[in-house]
Amino acid sequence: MNGGDEVVTAPAGPPQPLDWKFSQVFGERTAGEEVQEVDIISAIEFDKTGDHLATGDRGGRVVLFERTDTKDHDALRRDLERMDHPINRHPEFRYKTEFQSHEPEFDYLKSLEIEEKINKIRWCQTANGALFLLSTNDKTIKFWKVQEKKVKKISEMNLDPPKAVGNGCVASSSNSNSPTPGLANGGSPDNDFSFPPGGLPSLRLPVVVTSQETNLVARCRRVYAHAHDYHINSISNNSDGETFISADDLRINLWNLEISNQSFNIVDVKPANMEDLTEVITSAEFHPTHCNMLAYSSSKGSIRLIDLRQSALCDSHAKLFEEPEAPGSRSFFTEIIASISDIKFAKDGRYMLSRDYMTLKLWDINMDSGPVSTFQVHEYLRPKLCDLYENDSIFDKFECCLSGDGLRVATGSYSNLFRVFGCAPGSTEATTLEASKNPVRRQVQMPSRPSRSLSSITRVVRREAETSGVDANGNSFDFTTKLLHLAWHPTENSIACAAANSLYMYYA
Repeated sequence: MNGGDEVVTAPAGPPQPLDWKFSQVFGERTAGEEVQEVDIISAIEFDKTGDHLATGDRGGRVVLFERTDTKDHDALRRDLERMDHPINRHPEFRYKTEFQSHEPEFDYLKSLEIEEKINKIRWCQTANGALFLLSTNDKTIKFWKVQEKKVKKISEMNLDPPKAVGNGCVASSSNSNSPTPGLANGGSPDNDFSFPPGGLPSLRLPVVVTSQETNLVARCRRVYAHAHDYHINSISNNSDGETFISADDLRINLWNLEISNQSFNIVDVKPANMEDLTEVITSAEFHPTHCNMLAYSSSKGSIRLIDLRQSALCDSHAKLFEEPEAPGSRSFFTEIIASISDIKFAKDGRYMLSRDYMTLKLWDINMDSGPVSTFQVHEYLRPKLCDLYENDSIFDKFECCLSGDGLRVATGSYSNLFRVFGCAPGSTEATTLEASKNPVRRQVQMPSRPSRSLSSITRVVRREAETSGVDANGNSFDFTTKLLHLAWHPTENSIACAAANSLYMYYA
């Protein structure tokens, strides 16, 4: 004690489960309303500040929303407020603008139709009050600039004598005694045109004037095309603000935002003989702070971390993350359900989140022996894998996301449900929410199983959140309504998710 009183503080426990509330919905369907295929949302992305949200749909449109409940754009003051006082404001967004990003095309060489569907949207750094973003369909990436511009109008001629205008152009007045009055430039007036008595003392020529009224204009700055033979599944911005990557099934290309006619192939997994192909690239993402590092996932359930400083062609990875297959568990569906559909880095870059058909896995990039935590999302569907294979649902690609503080993860499921799990040590949070105005269908806090130690530093938490194929109301799950796309606000506990053509927003 050394003569002093030593204060021992009890270790803080895991954070309390969040109480999620409905915030807003855009494009809500009325009962019985049929959803048009082109209106189904296919991509969602918050910008880094969380003040703007972009969605893309199967019709090739990009829709932008902006936050309205916070107009304090002073970053320092806003950050101080967030540190000192939790924000209790109700997050609100409003429609900002929309534009047609992609049109349907036809590849005549391959006799292939190219859909206009937006696969991914990524926000770029803002400049001079303008918003910049990348959007991609299966083949072509576009760089968009969205900016407010003042509306320019054409002023009209002055035909009211008392309102003399001095714009420097004064025409001589016509002679009132002339039987056929003429225009100042020698032309004849139209039949419906009548001169005021005494003629025109002055004439204002049409000029362009800038009004105070503004209009949002979206302009395509660059088109990055003809670089992918296969469908693009990912685009990701680099933290250097200058480059980005695009990934298809077999290759990853590195682009400079300023150069649209040249890219560098940095990963190529295409074998010399396509019959030897055993896995494809499913998702790729740059590290949030290290501009030389990126990760990509494969259809075999592995994640490779590569370092661009090692070589120009990064066929050899720096680290490989995969979970060993349990002995005796292999079946016809093993590789299909192991395929990773999405990966995301945590904000600090220390952890990665991956989503396969059955689970969410959290990985520590410093530990490649196995995932830190595993969250069971679709374990109740294991007996139905044959049926899911028959109707192709087993190939559905669900996205995942992490909270800005890294304490929680979320992903979608069937029947327009999405799941939120706590990933802090000791947390048993496992919440099921429905994309509707009444999101809380069930909030079951499942006790986690005893930790299984893989090694002295490994913790694996397996959480069974569902045990049967029926929902809280006793209804069987609807595999035609699936929540594939969702995004977590970068600084607050707010989630945006897409259910068909509707965008739902929740806060806690």
